[in-house]
Amino acid sequence: MANALVSIQIIPKTKNGEDVIPYVDEAISIIDQSGVKYQVSPLETTMEGDLTELFAIIEKMNVKMMELGCTNVISQIKVLYQPSGASMDVLTEKYR
Repeated sequence: MANALVSIQIIPKTKNGEDVIPYVDEAISIIDQSGVKYQVSPLETTMEGDLTELFAIIEKMNVKMMELGCTNVISQIKVLYQPSGASMDVLTEKYR
């Protein structure tokens, strides 16, 4: 069972001021490849899983931005850590 929800907005600074959307797409592909449950929203992506694993994914996302030539990256992160269980579905079910 997941013990955390982590929402991340990744803001890469590109070397020549390029559009950041292709970079964000690369970051989301890292989440997708990880196999964790996630949901993309207009301004952030929320992941569900083990807190340690989710932080490792965030690290991979940041490293990837550097590999793609970004000069730096800002990661705005929100964390719900709940050892008894954390679920996106449970938190949002009344809105569906």
